[in-house]
Amino acid sequence: MNEPSERPTTSADPATHATPAPPAPGSRRPGGRTARTRAAVRDAVLTGLAEHGYPDLTVEYVAEHSGVHKTTLYRRWGSLEGMVADALDLAGEDDWTPPDTGGLAGDLRALAREVSDGFADPAAAAAPTAFVGAAFQSPRAAEALHAFYAERFRRCEPVVERAVERGEAPPGTDAGAVVRAVSAPLFLRLFVTREPVGTAQADQAAAAALAAVEAGAFLTQRGAAAG
Repeated sequence: MNEPSERPTTSADPATHATPAPPAPGSRRPGGRTARTRAAVRDAVLTGLAEHGYPDLTVEYVAEHSGVHKTTLYRRWGSLEGMVADALDLAGEDDWTPPDTGGLAGDLRALAREVSDGFADPAAAAAPTAFVGAAFQSPRAAEALHAFYAERFRRCEPVVERAVERGEAPPGTDAGAVVRAVSAPLFLRLFVTREPVGTAQADQAAAAALAAVEAGAFLTQRGAAAG
């Protein structure tokens, strides 16, 4: 599944994110000058995270690289934490959908390969890796990262729902648990053990999740009782 990207985005409104409780990823925002401002700030934050990491990212850096005055940054985002959280929130405002290969095995394999491919290029992986690091140091970044992946996993649930309809997965299978299980071994290697991740590891993670689905390991209590 897609990771937070460092590619520029040009839709959304920075002024709407000045409040402590940001809208959920995927919500629609107005366009115009404020959208361009928000996108410029996001790009500066992503670049700064990739170059320096969260501990060394400063408001001065964001102001210099975005062309937005520090006063405006503080007024609209409140703090550097707010800018980082908003950059991740904006990363979730896209139209990404999970793969539909026609079968659960292919769908899970495609999802796992999206994760491995997303981190294959060190330059492309720098920003999403920095977001994870920021989440360990900033409560707001942690909340934003949680919201980003909660939305991503929610979008992936139809993969399992289609499989249930086709008879490839038992009724009552927990769709959210399945899609998390696909990426969990890959994230462990990427962020905990710091081991390489590639196609072989992605396919292995997908195969393990598929075997667990077929064995009924992801049945909810209601589904298990019905079985």
